[in-house]
Amino acid sequence: MIFHRLAALILATTAVSYVAGFAPASRSSIARNDLTRVHIATGMPNVGNILTNGGNNDNEGERKPERSGAMIDLDGIKFSGLKGKALSLTAADFPDSATVRRVIPADCFEPETAKSLGYLSVSVIGTALCTSVGVQALPVLDPAQLWTLPFWLAYSSVTGTVAMGLWVLAHECGHGAFSKDKKLQDAVGYVLHSIMLTPYFSWQRSHAVHHRYTNHMELGETHVPENMDAPDNEKLYDSIELRKTILNQFGDETGIKYWGGLQAFLHLIVGWPAYLLIGATGGPDRGMTNHFYPYPLSEPKQPKKELFPGNWKEKVYQSDIGCATVAAGALAWAACNGPAEMMALYGGPLIVVNAWLVLYTWLQHTDVDVPHFTDENHNYVKGAFHTIDRPYDKLDPWGLIDFLHHKIGSTHVAHHFDSTIPHYKAQAATDAIKENFPEIYLYDPTPIPEALWRVCKGCAAVEKRGDYYIWNNKDVKEELL
Repeated sequence: MIFHRLAALILATTAVSYVAGFAPASRSSIARNDLTRVHIATGMPNVGNILTNGGNNDNEGERKPERSGAMIDLDGIKFSGLKGKALSLTAADFPDSATVRRVIPADCFEPETAKSLGYLSVSVIGTALCTSVGVQALPVLDPAQLWTLPFWLAYSSVTGTVAMGLWVLAHECGHGAFSKDKKLQDAVGYVLHSIMLTPYFSWQRSHAVHHRYTNHMELGETHVPENMDAPDNEKLYDSIELRKTILNQFGDETGIKYWGGLQAFLHLIVGWPAYLLIGATGGPDRGMTNHFYPYPLSEPKQPKKELFPGNWKEKVYQSDIGCATVAAGALAWAACNGPAEMMALYGGPLIVVNAWLVLYTWLQHTDVDVPHFTDENHNYVKGAFHTIDRPYDKLDPWGLIDFLHHKIGSTHVAHHFDSTIPHYKAQAATDAIKENFPEIYLYDPTPIPEALWRVCKGCAAVEKRGDYYIWNNKDVKEELL
């Protein structure tokens, strides 16, 4: 994948080793059999115990599985907090879209303009208050002076975290979940996304494709994994081999920290602009893409599946106007007042917003025991239910970040099933899905920092096993993941 290839251009000794100091402790290992039938019961027993026993439930008090689970080779597979649940699912487990839709309250599909504007005001006021603090600090803490860097890093972290709420609402506009007034909705989304240098209509289209092809190996958009089985001429380098090289060079314990830190940097800092500019981690069958130019930058394998077909090409150029205006304003700001001031008040918070965005999209669809699929065994519902809800409400003692980000990460399964559900009704939809489809609903209780560190270390490339594409970690000691 193009995005992973960027790793070859960066030394493993980049100053990311500090990440190691914050690495969560690894979990105890679970014994694997070479080939295990992964069972799961409707009442959801301890799937980890079932997997440990090779699919045999030896505890007399537990319910027996009510169906046969998937047969899969578990060699080299690390379990996340899902305990292998996603690997237990077979095609027969997934209902059709109409069945899922029937269990969700009808009201969930109706946006309320006044309520949406109310949440918008929360994010606007919060971001404005943070920005006013930065403006007031300028005369005292000149960002051009190195000694003020700690303050401006903290300012960027806080302001970017609050401003992420604006990004989420712009995302909601792109999905048609903000208002029934399409002109108002597009105006809000266009302005907010342009401020954050995201082309509104371009991303609206590519994100809809991401929803249609979630966890699809050829046509997915964002975080499509590197395929170990791809021909050598389609790879600049091999991620698994690079990880082995780093581990051999620095030792297993230090090497895996360098590798994890490198992946964190590439995804959280480089990832979003790389996706917009060259389609990094996008579906390989569409060729190299650019969100500011509607034609493929390289020859696609499936020309009929181009990212911006027909009238979308004109919309890409319409989106460019907003981003170009904001970019020009930022450059003029830097020219008049200095690049330090522009980066302190605008560039730094924007980098933090982008990092949050990648964190959400990466962890919503990726973990060491969550598979991907090809066209023969992928469908919309299956892709949507391979989305993972996570405990973002526990990132801070008050659930403030989850509130400011409009619960985008804790109710994302429902959002992926139907993206027209407004965020303030997504919890009701989530509860309905969880109650009616406990066998296929994915929720990982792992704390977010620990889950991120596990994904950074353990999600390098996938190999095909049966109908699945599985993350291969045979070369890494399980206790290090």
